Amino acid sequence: MPTIAVLGTLDSKSAEHAFVADKIRARGFDALLIDVGTGEPPKIDPDISRQEVAAAAGIDLDALMQRHDRGECVGAMSQAAPILLAKLVDDGRIDGVISLGGGGGTAIGTAAMRALPLGFPKVMVSTLSCGDTSPYLGSKDIVMIPSILDVSGLNRISKTIFTRAAGAICGMIGDLEESGEDKPIIVASMFGNTTRCVNEAMTILQDAGYEVLVFHATGAGGRAMESLIQSGMVSGVLDVTPTEWADQVVGGVLSAGPERMDAMSTAKIPAVIAPGCVDMANFGAKETVPETFQDRTLYIHNPQVTLLRTNANECAEIGKVIAEKANANPAPVAILNPLKAISEINGEGKPFHDPDADDALFTAIHENANVEVIDLDLEINDPAFAKACAEKLLELIEKI
Repeated sequence: MPTIAVLGTLDSKSAEHAFVADKIRARGFDALLIDVGTGEPPKIDPDISRQEVAAAAGIDLDALMQRHDRGECVGAMSQAAPILLAKLVDDGRIDGVISLGGGGGTAIGTAAMRALPLGFPKVMVSTLSCGDTSPYLGSKDIVMIPSILDVSGLNRISKTIFTRAAGAICGMIGDLEESGEDKPIIVASMFGNTTRCVNEAMTILQDAGYEVLVFHATGAGGRAMESLIQSGMVSGVLDVTPTEWADQVVGGVLSAGPERMDAMSTAKIPAVIAPGCVDMANFGAKETVPETFQDRTLYIHNPQVTLLRTNANECAEIGKVIAEKANANPAPVAILNPLKAISEINGEGKPFHDPDADDALFTAIHENANVEVIDLDLEINDPAFAKACAEKLLELIEKI
């Protein structure tokens, strides 16, 4: 019988979690109640106590609780719960996890969920399921359901929400259709301005027997790709759109953080890199672009997205980063430079055509790279460039 972990603060929100557990059991699943509360004693008996949770991280919970610092307690449980849940998953004791909470409960619940593998069912019913949820989700596939009301008692609204949430986690654990796919995985980064390149390369890689997973380079997409690479499931990386580094350098809104492009080195995975779309940093509507950039070359991609053309200094910095990230990978790596255009709008006669900035990029790559660098007199979306990238990656994978 599949078992679902019901994780929560069973002092203040015991009735709510008990209600969800009952709904899970009514659908033929087992429920494992886990207490992460740090206030009054739990109002229902958990299957795993708060002391057991804390002990997973070597924390003396009783001593901690005596200091009566709620923030410290939430932080401790946010450290311990991921360790405990990851072990439960590794031991095959749970098949999914659900939690309900406000600020503290959401922090603890999602911290635990972020420690679990991609594809493992995770549901968080939260008062914070609006606005910027990225601190809670990270790069993991956590389903956040708005609680509508505060998670405080049972009433006609909360019962409806909690019942649907219980149904959601049970449905996620139901029999999955077997895809029959056991092909090795290649991950690829893509933006709208490199779509044709990736689609062409993907066809070649698929014909060679690989499953290609494409990630949208929007910050969250890059972080998700890095997370999957770290999981050990990936055989090769086609990182032809490291555009998130333009946002990181310039201060745009789609940065994936300074760790972007590190996972390939940690996992020792062969990679082909191209500086796709590093000519653009992303901002919101034109009026949201910082004043300091208003005299720069801007391109309105749509009413909600304005692109800033990176200049020569910024491109030189990005090129150096790309080279250094490639150098750090002990597995075979090659950088392919599309000299005629690094994006759909970068070629001659296009809005972001800037030969000086492009030269600064390519020069920085050559001056700093200790890996193979190949210059091709092609645009990034030319089928010939895509073919070169795909074939080079297949060649590098064969070397492992």
